[in-house]
Amino acid sequence: MTNPLLRPSELPFQAPPFNLIKDEHFRPGIVEGMKRHLIEVNAIANSEEPPTFENTIVALERAGQDLGRATSAFYNLVGSNTNDTLQAAKNDLAPKLAAHNDAITLNDRLFARVKAVHEQRAAMAMDPVDARLLERYYERFVRAGALLDAYGKERLKALNAEEATLIARFEENILKERGESAVIVDDAAQLEGLSAEAIEAAAEAAKAKGQAGRWLIDLRNTTTQPALAELKDRALRERIMKASLARNSRGNAYDNKGIIARLAQLRAQKAHLLGFPSWAHYVMDDQMAKSPDRAMSLLGMLAPAAAANAKKEAAKLQAIVDQQGGGFQVESWDWDYYAEQVRKAEFDLDEAELKPYLDFERVLRDGVFFAANQLFGLSFKERKDLPVYHPDVRVFDIIDADGSVIGLVYGDFYARDNKNGGAWMSTFVDQSELLGQHPVITQVCNYVKPAPGLSCLLSWDDVITLFHEFGHGLHGMLSEQKYPRFSGTATSTDFVEFPSQVNENWARIRLYWAASRSITGPESPCPPRWPKSCARRRPSTKGYATTEYLAAALLDLEWHSLPADAPLVTDVEAFDQAALKKHGLDSRLVPPRYRSSYFSHAWTGYAANYYAYIWSEVMDADAFAWFSENGGLTRSNGDRLRASVLSQGGSKAEDQLYRDLTGRDPVVEPLLVKRGLK
Repeated sequence: MTNPLLRPSELPFQAPPFNLIKDEHFRPGIVEGMKRHLIEVNAIANSEEPPTFENTIVALERAGQDLGRATSAFYNLVGSNTNDTLQAAKNDLAPKLAAHNDAITLNDRLFARVKAVHEQRAAMAMDPVDARLLERYYERFVRAGALLDAYGKERLKALNAEEATLIARFEENILKERGESAVIVDDAAQLEGLSAEAIEAAAEAAKAKGQAGRWLIDLRNTTTQPALAELKDRALRERIMKASLARNSRGNAYDNKGIIARLAQLRAQKAHLLGFPSWAHYVMDDQMAKSPDRAMSLLGMLAPAAAANAKKEAAKLQAIVDQQGGGFQVESWDWDYYAEQVRKAEFDLDEAELKPYLDFERVLRDGVFFAANQLFGLSFKERKDLPVYHPDVRVFDIIDADGSVIGLVYGDFYARDNKNGGAWMSTFVDQSELLGQHPVITQVCNYVKPAPGLSCLLSWDDVITLFHEFGHGLHGMLSEQKYPRFSGTATSTDFVEFPSQVNENWARIRLYWAASRSITGPESPCPPRWPKSCARRRPSTKGYATTEYLAAALLDLEWHSLPADAPLVTDVEAFDQAALKKHGLDSRLVPPRYRSSYFSHAWTGYAANYYAYIWSEVMDADAFAWFSENGGLTRSNGDRLRASVLSQGGSKAEDQLYRDLTGRDPVVEPLLVKRGLK
């Protein structure tokens, strides 16, 4: 009991006591948490009482609170603020946690009780949420292998342990290679085009790595890097793009090619063991898509038009290069730089000039928080009295319309070497009436930290990212569920992106910066033409963005559609190239949003599920049309979204959640317009 992870926190809303938690607490805390969880589970499995919904299903919902508390804190820190001690613990615990999960889902006595309750369901008077919880538990056990024979269960355990170990190695390689691949610049003249704030931030980043007097351009997790849109030095742009593309495939200690080839193979073997033709079939059987064919059909429908649009956009870029006497063929590292010039010429919109109006603090306060207030009546008050895991982390009370504080949100917004790339939402505490818990949400981004005294200026993509992740956050904040199994974002992956993508629209429709002032002074109003120009240019520049996304999504599906008897892929780059060529997306100008070697979504939580973004975007575009038809950013529309979707978590089928909001099934036409494909 001296380990703070093994007792409920006394802080508001059970927020983690980071002032007490030390690195050395995690490994023993999680091991002890697993031990306690198994004691609780075995008591349920070995009970002499006849199995009932309360003593079996609800009891399982209550079990494992110590383990959940320890793992939620641990994995949030491993992603956001890791170190060698935490990484070693993660690698050691990965197969142990996989075995722990197998010890529960492959427990014959426990499954017999779950199955017995499930078979009694027709004779039980159950409310719809209880009935769904029972169904989801039964499906969870079956999908985890509970119906396999003894040999099959042992084989599955071995595959699960190997998969967990490989994923941990893959993630560690991603983190370490990111630091190794950062581009160092010796001559400030090469940075022409970057803002003064960005140059100063690059100098500070280099200094922090012992490279004082030089400049460091960190690499984000995507293939394309933000600096490519601004840097005039073509040779430096090429260095950055090639460094980005080469990550985790250079034959060094962090090369992931062998890891992902084996992950694809063992997942195919797991799927076969569980009765599915491929891992994609296994995954989608539990998603809205239901089959890879439906997901592939949507992606395939969009790919030709997206590639054609990208080709037209490329011709515009080449025309500008030729007009300027460049004397070269446009390459992938030129795209963003010359696309900015096209935007300037066609829409009188220079995103470099727009940046001073996108100060992070204003975007957060006057954009993200404003929209949440307009829609849901929420407000956010920063507090300084709670311990945090890093000095950059900020904590806010979540205040409902009636003035009650309903939870906390932790914001960790700046990039660090010991932090995974990208942006995400997670939780320290899930909302649950059964457990008496309120939501404690995390919001993590990777914006470049400004030098002292300067502002953090965002790109437009950065703004969209902030709104997107806050949309996930709202899903967790506004959850009103009895069972933790259904709390917040606990929906299918191809639905969970819907609330976050809907929230992106408020950045576009609010256009809050138009009424703001530049950081250069109070007499610098935003030019009134910019909001309209920004809105007009969106669909006309979507060819590149749609193509790079589709390329990544199709790579994910091709890897996870391999059958169990397929030989191990020995040439990852050739596999990728063949897959892209198959779908007409093998373009040297538009590389995939992620190459397979650093494609974290495909090899960790979104395996065979990266299509989910475009699947959810069909609903997003259609729902935004519904919002527009009904008044847009209004409290009545927000209350409906809250009641029908955000508060419901996973307590209903996802297609029903959508119909509860709009009164209809989604149609694809609004997406085609939004993406410039129609």
